[in-house]
Amino acid sequence: MTTQTRNEATTTQATEILPSYVRGQWWRPEDPERAADVVDAATGEPLVRVSTEGLSTAEVVRYGRDRGQKSLGELTIHERALIIKKLAMHLNEHKDELYEVSFRTGATAKDHLIDTDGGIGTLFTFSSKARRELPNSRVIVDGNVEQLSADGSFLGEHIYTRLPGVAVQINAFNFPVWGMLEKFAPAFIAGVPSVVKPATPTAYVTEKCVRLMVDSGLLPDGAIQLMSGSARDLLDHLDMRDHVAFTGSAATAQALRQHPNVLEGGVRFTAETDSLNAAIMGPDVTEDSPEFAAFIKSVVLEISAKAGQKCTAIRRVIVPDTMRRPVVEALRARIAERGVVGDPRDKTTTVGALASPDQREEVVKAVRRLTDAGGTVRVGGLDALDSVPSEGAFFPVTVLEFDDARTPEVHSVEAFGPVTSVLGYSGSVDEAVELAALGSGSLVATVCTHDPETAGAFAAGIGSHHGRVLFLDRDDAKTSTGHGSPMPQLVHGGPGRAGGGEELGGVRGIKHYMQRTAVQGSPDLLTGVTGVWHWGAKAQTVTRDDVENGTGTHPFRKSLAELRIGDQFRSDLRKVTLDDITEFAESTGDTFYAHTNEEAATANPFFPRRVAHGYLLVSWAAGLFVEPAPGPVLANYGLENLRFITPVTYDDSFRVTLTAKRITPRVTDDYGEVAWDARLTNQDDEVVATYDVLTLVEKE
Repeated sequence: MTTQTRNEATTTQATEILPSYVRGQWWRPEDPERAADVVDAATGEPLVRVSTEGLSTAEVVRYGRDRGQKSLGELTIHERALIIKKLAMHLNEHKDELYEVSFRTGATAKDHLIDTDGGIGTLFTFSSKARRELPNSRVIVDGNVEQLSADGSFLGEHIYTRLPGVAVQINAFNFPVWGMLEKFAPAFIAGVPSVVKPATPTAYVTEKCVRLMVDSGLLPDGAIQLMSGSARDLLDHLDMRDHVAFTGSAATAQALRQHPNVLEGGVRFTAETDSLNAAIMGPDVTEDSPEFAAFIKSVVLEISAKAGQKCTAIRRVIVPDTMRRPVVEALRARIAERGVVGDPRDKTTTVGALASPDQREEVVKAVRRLTDAGGTVRVGGLDALDSVPSEGAFFPVTVLEFDDARTPEVHSVEAFGPVTSVLGYSGSVDEAVELAALGSGSLVATVCTHDPETAGAFAAGIGSHHGRVLFLDRDDAKTSTGHGSPMPQLVHGGPGRAGGGEELGGVRGIKHYMQRTAVQGSPDLLTGVTGVWHWGAKAQTVTRDDVENGTGTHPFRKSLAELRIGDQFRSDLRKVTLDDITEFAESTGDTFYAHTNEEAATANPFFPRRVAHGYLLVSWAAGLFVEPAPGPVLANYGLENLRFITPVTYDDSFRVTLTAKRITPRVTDDYGEVAWDARLTNQDDEVVATYDVLTLVEKE
């Protein structure tokens, strides 16, 4: 793809301008002075022209901050996450339309599964994890409460709140659907509106996806805007309220980092850039071991999928010197079978076209630099260009081999296509680690070994300069999601050359679009801030006598419509006898000496004498606070954070105080979750145990 003036354009003058979606409507310039021409990667046929000439980026940012922030702020985290699920379902129903458009980028049918289906699956995962792991509120509590005063009147903790600006997402050409959705989903759930800037060569696929999203009617006003074309002055209008997530070249990322609003204005900036990822064969792998076949399969898959245009593709194949020849021959054989270059619409094709003619030229230049530096072509290469279709942006699957594994170019020049290089090492793990490190930071590495000690040594050696490490062996070869597939549950990014950023990672990705703040105050005030009850805050206490006298309602008799944070039940004291302890030991088989041997228990520095089992106390506590009749409480589904603090011996007594701590209505169900603060105290009001009781409670 090249940029031309209208007067210079010839064959593409009749093509339409790709629209943008800004300020709640579709927009395109009427008669731009300059527009970029985009062609079908496989045929060279003109597709669209791309321009944002005349578009006010300042107004785009302002619209997101005003309208987008307002509409998203009216929803809770769970409500936003549910919209993401519905959006995923809508896109899933229309994914064939995205497949059809994506063929024009050179993507094969299997490539669609990576980009389109991968993006939709990421939406499903983020929605599920947010509704399961985050509160149905607008504030997220991070970590435990810190007691900052002896009497508990002054506390501290951390919270996350959403950023008040826009999430600018600058995406690369290779994943026009997944690349957008994996950034959009966490920003949306966090409550931050997105401004999407796709790469020009494949922007028409992103435009199609955004059009489907808008047509669904699911998105609140201002939640997403699309700039189909240049956004050169966009950073001029951003400040500390905003977040920029960039995927692309290291040079562009560095230029953006130098912008005054990033350097001095506080704009949050994360980047995923170049990455010379490695697949490392462990010294224990032989030709006859199952790991060898899994290794070869992984390498060929990663340089053929998306025609090798993946930021996670394997660029360096690091193997013991004794395995170089077998590896090269095995790669040659598998590529002959699985590396079929051709029309992406042809079902027999396994390697489609590169995204544009310009991208093909970049790969040609990179391969020439690698061969000039000493790389020997073992498969494909520039001499094999005649073997691939002459029309379109095709490039043969290529394997180079370097006799000098420390050749600088092989660790610095990335041929962003179906190209990889084989390097040898002596068999020392330390040497393999040194070679991997020459890549100056990578998104991912695969280590193929069946030896746990070898895996541990590699993890310690390469972990610091890789964002993700896949350990591949015979046991996980069939179930592994693969070297090149970032999973929405795990972080995606890498240090150094890889950009130093981090995306995905489940709820970690959502928190990137939020500010973590330390808050300090009294239990009452922090309860108000977080919506979570803190010990020492005001409570509405009832006892068993209150319930029996009709002067109070047991919290378990209240539906979510009636239950309030701080509703509390305080039980009577229950006395513990030696017979109770002995009977529990005999019935459960837990005859640990602290419960059954007086002399040994007394000699233990933690116990005054024989003590009650902690689980006996927890069991009894349930009996002390339970309200047994059928009612709004549907089920107890677990305990969290159980700690035993003060031992209870026979002749001691204890009680339980149960307080509604956190209430989480489920958006899609007739019930919600209630976490109850349970605190066991003895006859001297010393804390015996603390934990959270988790229940499901009807809404009405």
